Amino acid sequence: MTAIELRGVTKEFPGVTAVSDLDLTVEEGEVYGFLGPNGAGKSTTIDMVLDLVRPTEGTVTVLGRDATVDSVEIRRQTGVLPDGFSVYDRLSGRKHVEFAIESKGLDVEPDPVLDRVGLLEDADRTAGGYSKGMQQRLALAMALVGDPDLLILDEPSSGLDPAGVKDMREIVSAEADRGTTVFFSSHVLAQVEAVCDRVGILRAGELVAEDSIEGLRAAVGGEETLEVTVDDATDPVVDAVRAVAGVSAVDADTDTLAVSCEPDVKTQVIAAAEDAGAVVDDFHTTEASLEDLFLAYTEGETTPDEDSEAAEATADDTAEGSPARPEEVDG
Repeated sequence: MTAIELRGVTKEFPGVTAVSDLDLTVEEGEVYGFLGPNGAGKSTTIDMVLDLVRPTEGTVTVLGRDATVDSVEIRRQTGVLPDGFSVYDRLSGRKHVEFAIESKGLDVEPDPVLDRVGLLEDADRTAGGYSKGMQQRLALAMALVGDPDLLILDEPSSGLDPAGVKDMREIVSAEADRGTTVFFSSHVLAQVEAVCDRVGILRAGELVAEDSIEGLRAAVGGEETLEVTVDDATDPVVDAVRAVAGVSAVDADTDTLAVSCEPDVKTQVIAAAEDAGAVVDDFHTTEASLEDLFLAYTEGETTPDEDSEAAEATADDTAEGSPARPEEVDG
């Protein structure tokens, strides 16, 4: 069974198309990274999955159910950590989790999930006194209530210190091991790369890439960075390396050459440096990071146009007026 399936989904707001003819499939049990620049349509897509806004065209299926017909039952099986989660200042952390338990109609204790996110000792403090990182942990605790079949995490690392980020990553991995499907949207690309099985990149409301990290690397062209340590990176050495066919760029420091090149020309690069008089002391290669791939697929779109931003703003305003905000139902 697919956990999330969008077919031909378009969402239009007055004068703006936020999502255009989107086909997206997230398989049961996988960790799927959902990326895109601001204004790309990510929030609108998540809101349609949660039935906070309705698609103009197309169908949205979540956990085998129609998202527009069975949204209440879907939310019982779904945990949501929304971007920009706000606590109720006068309620304790424990009361927040108890509210999530009651909203799902469950009969479970709050302490195990509070302990899991590291908040058990602070559970009876009012959440208004929590740090931003503690509030984010609380939102995660509410999302984890009831061992959901689907976790939707929107910017889950926001406000977390390095220890909190590590804990978040371990919880995501543990949920995946349990069989939970995780839909993971984040600007912290290193975190996405560390936990996701597949990645989809949205640009201007359209899915422009979808694959594993290795698959995306191959599609971009497989270029690598070869770092060569030499005794002296003189101008003739740099010019000789730059002239090698398959080299696209060379950045030089006093004793280091960072060479962007095709994988099969690395030996020619080293030979060219030596022929130009350099003594090569060491070399190693670095594959393109997820950040490099993201920029390759979104180049020229990293600054959204006014229409895209308007679409996201309209979607957010619509969701805020909905009677079933994710923070109210699932945390």
